[in-house]
Amino acid sequence: MVSNKPISQSMIIASVPSAVSDVCGPVLAELEANNFSQEDSFAVHLAIEEAFLNAVRHGNKMDPAKKIKIDYLIDADKVEISMTDDGSGFNPKAVPDPRCGENLYKAGGRGLFLIESYMDVVEFNEHGNTVRMIKYKQKASQSK
Repeated sequence: MVSNKPISQSMIIASVPSAVSDVCGPVLAELEANNFSQEDSFAVHLAIEEAFLNAVRHGNKMDPAKKIKIDYLIDADKVEISMTDDGSGFNPKAVPDPRCGENLYKAGGRGLFLIESYMDVVEFNEHGNTVRMIKYKQKASQSK
């Protein structure tokens, strides 16, 4: 059953990698309830995992005493997620392209690239410790 009312939630999650499921579970359930495609759900799931793990590792420096704040809004046409860590922030433009030169062979450094590839809008606050991501629902393909 498709919900006609937008779903808006906020949560504060412990800054530990295993807590990513506490974020993904409710968001993915709402996407399914709102008839988002498997492709949309995959994209959102991947983006949440990458953003959350970046917040834990890079933003909060693996400090379990720190927290991550997640706000999400899901309506019939889109999902919007904001994630804020307690870290000092960073400059997203300074992150090297993982597809170029020596970065190609590094084990990490692909999280932002994946998020930007799978989400329709990706923005950072001026401080660099909040990412805002939007995925618009795919329109059903039309028969020829």
